[in-house]
Amino acid sequence: MTKNEQILKTEQKALEINLNQSIYGTFAEIGAGQEVARNFFQAGAAAGTIAKTMSAYDKIYSDQIYGPEKSGRYVCENRVYTMLDHEYNLLDERLSTCRLDTTFFVFADTVAAINYQKTIKGNGWLGIRFQLKPCSKPNDLIIHVKMLDHDNRLQQEAIGVLGVNMLYACYHHNQDIERFVKSLKDGLEGRVHIDMIRLSGPEFPELDDRILSLYLVKHGLTDVAIFDSNKRAQHASEFLYKKSVMVVRGNFRPPTLVTNDVIKTGFEQFTNEPEGDASKSYVLTELTLDSLLNDGEINERDFMDRTELLCGLGHRVIVSNCSNHQMLINYLNDYRIKRLGLVIGAHELLEIINEKFYNNSDGRLLVAFGELFTRNIKIYVYPAQQEDAGLLNAGNLPVPAGIKFLYQHLLDSHQIVPIRDYNEDLLHIFPYKVLELIKSGKDGWENLIPGTLVDIIKEKQLFISETKLADPV
Repeated sequence: MTKNEQILKTEQKALEINLNQSIYGTFAEIGAGQEVARNFFQAGAAAGTIAKTMSAYDKIYSDQIYGPEKSGRYVCENRVYTMLDHEYNLLDERLSTCRLDTTFFVFADTVAAINYQKTIKGNGWLGIRFQLKPCSKPNDLIIHVKMLDHDNRLQQEAIGVLGVNMLYACYHHNQDIERFVKSLKDGLEGRVHIDMIRLSGPEFPELDDRILSLYLVKHGLTDVAIFDSNKRAQHASEFLYKKSVMVVRGNFRPPTLVTNDVIKTGFEQFTNEPEGDASKSYVLTELTLDSLLNDGEINERDFMDRTELLCGLGHRVIVSNCSNHQMLINYLNDYRIKRLGLVIGAHELLEIINEKFYNNSDGRLLVAFGELFTRNIKIYVYPAQQEDAGLLNAGNLPVPAGIKFLYQHLLDSHQIVPIRDYNEDLLHIFPYKVLELIKSGKDGWENLIPGTLVDIIKEKQLFISETKLADPV
């Protein structure tokens, strides 16, 4: 936060909106109470803001208003869009001709707060459809939130604060998207994770979900955010539930022919195993904040260049703050992943093993390895050609002497698996050398990356500019 920034309290934000006579709309809240609307009522002058509030808790009532959910899940992305469609159409139909100087909004949420038995942790989908100019087409803000409080009442309170932050950001921070995202957690430090965000509409024609996802992770609103090959933000619950997942972590600067071989051979081996099923398995490529840092700063253009190529190859992308794989595993566990494969290079595996060995000399060594190597997780190891030596692979990894017995056990139990059928002719390709060729404008790099990426790099001049992105609005 800069010296000129000031975090307003929830009541101040709600009152400021209430006193703006041009902002007027509906609150429709399902689950966790009507906490967002309550904040505006308690702030005072709510008559200037609220056209209607409602909450249809009973599924039959809800279905009569919004229609039944085909999936049977009412806390889902589709439900919040259905609520926004229905309520905004009513608002526009009933009030647009008599309030020509008004910017309308609809706030909708569908939330499952923590239950008495603690079997539901608490999560929800929240959305706002809003105008920034009277008589204009509306914009949409959609987020997914995971509540971290261990008490139902506190989770309801957090949803109320978050809803106010969302509405305030839409009308007060729409010209500064990074601040827009950061402000969503005002007053909620340590109480929520926002792990999916979309902001779209006529006022945001150039805004990219990828940069929004980066801001979520960069500013600590979540440890993990995902977008698909179309560069559209996705939430894990919408496509990963009870599926199998193979994660490939790397720098991807740029993705080379070796990158393609790692993903292709790794996925084939992952899905061809007896318990594998390619039709119910996904590949996720992962970029961590650590891999994006340059002199302590994140270069947004560099991030966009890398993800442009990963999306160009048809891959979903995770941007994460998971410095170790255990954090990512913990995140994915919420979605009952059937099988999880982690594909890494031999050098990276050696770093993980050394880190766990030397940081757990206090007797916690078995615990540290047990946290990573759980029943449904395998690590697939792609070999590396060392520039001054031979091939480094899972079988000849120079692990510390004190851990060789455990490492051999992981090999024998097939929890660490060497990747087979790799293309040895590609192992001489090193991404940093390819990047040097691209930056210098020299020929030859075109033969070292997938052909589909050559035109993308040339047309969009990727990796050439080191400047920061302009404001994405």
